[in-house]
Amino acid sequence: MPTATMTSKGQITIPIELRKVLGLDSGDKIDFYEVAKGEFRMSPRTASIRDLEGIIPKLDYVPTLEQLDEDILDAAVEDYMTGMGNAVSDSEKEEAA
Repeated sequence: MPTATMTSKGQITIPIELRKVLGLDSGDKIDFYEVAKGEFRMSPRTASIRDLEGIIPKLDYVPTLEQLDEDILDAAVEDYMTGMGNAVSDSEKEEAA
């Protein structure tokens, strides 16, 4: 099993075997996830934000600005009323608009 030693600055060198398996190169970022108390998992953060392109399906219509404004207002009213501990009915949404 490969091991690494931490320097006084808290740095470690990832053994070459692991760098090859993970496809790591100089400058790559690594994320650490706690899987149990005192136990962590690491994975390379080699993806780009551009990799997310296309994961959200396109709408089959283009909403108008008025529709977007109305939807935002409805969501804000619902969020506010939920925070106040009240359920929001459709008539209350219409009254708020």
